[in-house]
Amino acid sequence: MKLACSSTAFDQQLRSGDLTQLEWIDACARELAADGVVFDVRHFPRTDTDYLAQVKKMSADLGLTVAAFRHDGFFTADSAHMEQALEMALALGAPLLSAPLPPATFAAWDSVLESLGEAAALAKRHNVTLALRNEPHSFAAGAHDMKRVAKETDSAWLRYGPDFDTLEEGSDPGELLPKTVLVWHDFGAGEDTLRALLQEYRGFVVLDAAQGDARVQAMKEAVDRIWRLP
Repeated sequence: MKLACSSTAFDQQLRSGDLTQLEWIDACARELAADGVVFDVRHFPRTDTDYLAQVKKMSADLGLTVAAFRHDGFFTADSAHMEQALEMALALGAPLLSAPLPPATFAAWDSVLESLGEAAALAKRHNVTLALRNEPHSFAAGAHDMKRVAKETDSAWLRYGPDFDTLEEGSDPGELLPKTVLVWHDFGAGEDTLRALLQEYRGFVVLDAAQGDARVQAMKEAVDRIWRLP
């Protein structure tokens, strides 16, 4: 298991300007001693090629792996914007794009399935794997839903990126592990689920904050606590 920090956790500071994206990257390496970072699409002051290259280079220079690119609106975007998101992931060196499905009231399942097929085809073309996140009241709220999505999409480019603590009641995280490529974890939550994962999961655990209100010191304490897990 490796630890990454998501910029989503620091959303409040990044949006207010109290913390810049480059300062956040530096803090992830020097103060948090994280293994990697996950970039949220909302936190880029610029998306031109030069700036994306700068972000990728800075992460590499500081010894950080770009674990994933987070884009919550990916599966509801049109094909042009899906492609744009995948190109950003490529420019950043992110092997995964993490996104939830829309709410179950958003559209008919057939329409969502069509978008999933298109997304998977574009992901294959760009060589970026889609890491499906669970979201309450969405088409992928629990383990059963996520397995249905994977089965009906039938693509090796769609895998799981769950937060095991927020899965729909009755879900068995073990059912998802074989196709899990990313794990989300609220840094303020308990670590019982992570402790159970240690022997089976080798990928990144991404530390997040549901309210986007994390502070560096509190996140550092969570990182230190997780590293001490037996």
